[in-house]
Amino acid sequence: MTRKFSPLISSFCFLLALAGVQVKQTAAQTHASTPAPPSTLTRPDSIQDSGFYNYWAGMSAQGRAGGVLLGKVAMEGEPLPWVPMLVNVDCKGSIVNSTQADLRGQFVITFASAKGLDRTPQDAQRQMETKYEGCTVRAALAGFHSSAVTITARNLRDEPNLGTITLSSEARGGGTELSVTTKQAPSNAMKAFEKARADWLAQNPDGAERNLKKAVQLYPGFAEAWVQLGKIQTASNPKSAEESFSKALAADANFVLPYEQLAALAVQSEEWQKAADNSSQALKLDPMGTPQLWYYKALAEFQLRHTDEAQESATRSLAIDPRHTVPNTEQLLAVILARKGDYVGALLHLNNCLSYLPPGPHADLVKQQIAQLEPKVTPTK
Repeated sequence: MTRKFSPLISSFCFLLALAGVQVKQTAAQTHASTPAPPSTLTRPDSIQDSGFYNYWAGMSAQGRAGGVLLGKVAMEGEPLPWVPMLVNVDCKGSIVNSTQADLRGQFVITFASAKGLDRTPQDAQRQMETKYEGCTVRAALAGFHSSAVTITARNLRDEPNLGTITLSSEARGGGTELSVTTKQAPSNAMKAFEKARADWLAQNPDGAERNLKKAVQLYPGFAEAWVQLGKIQTASNPKSAEESFSKALAADANFVLPYEQLAALAVQSEEWQKAADNSSQALKLDPMGTPQLWYYKALAEFQLRHTDEAQESATRSLAIDPRHTVPNTEQLLAVILARKGDYVGALLHLNNCLSYLPPGPHADLVKQQIAQLEPKVTPTK
């Protein structure tokens, strides 16, 4: 599953009015927006080519792990996708940590607290030894099966490199995040597509766009090229982006990514039924979904006043997002609960938001919401 995710996370602010609960969208930077070239991406959407890797290299030279785990994701018989791939740490059936492999397949796992804090504690290595030994690490990409790596005491104390996780294609029939049309592309269109990816990695978006247009001109059924072209077009021309995503779906109806991108565009334009329809179709093809996709569905269903569906979707998003990479999900869940009259539950989630939101306007808004809700809760004696 993508994990998604394409690179910028949406930012919505929710206001609790004294007369009830209302949601107001004050800003929208969705991950459908044009992703930054790889070297400018920052966590949680991607990992730097420097940073953690250079840090680990220094620690490795000193013979100690330094509180991180490293690895690489490879595709069996497929090129790496243009989107960062989700990598999950699973302990006894629960996702307790997640990260994303960059466009070269490399990933870093750092400690995540129970509240999803992304601040490395001083005793990170000890924390990881206590919580992650025996857990498994897998990549997640719709339409593909991931091999698994078990985290051992040796990984946590001496050798942080987990090695390579391999994704292999499952039997087709369900949704997929890599279109079957890519293997059917003629050599000249594939050459243009590969040149576009090289341009993107070299931080040349104009070159990437030019070569993607060439690829779809040579092969109009090139679904992945249409999606990547649409992502680049999103920031400057959402209408053209929507057309590109629609052409991707016309070429491959089981391709998950166009539905997710169309849902993001619909959220930006506040077309809530479109957002609900596209997110639902994506989740039908890929039932596990991504935190961002479940968030789009939750927001759309809330705006359509389908509060039960909205609550279920927001809860699903939180369950697979231990690092709160979609920071507004828990706040949205609080608003949903408040609309349903569950002010105690809403306050619990809003107070939890303050444990991981950095100081600033968003945290201040949550504090205002808490102040508005507290009088509605009768203190227990």
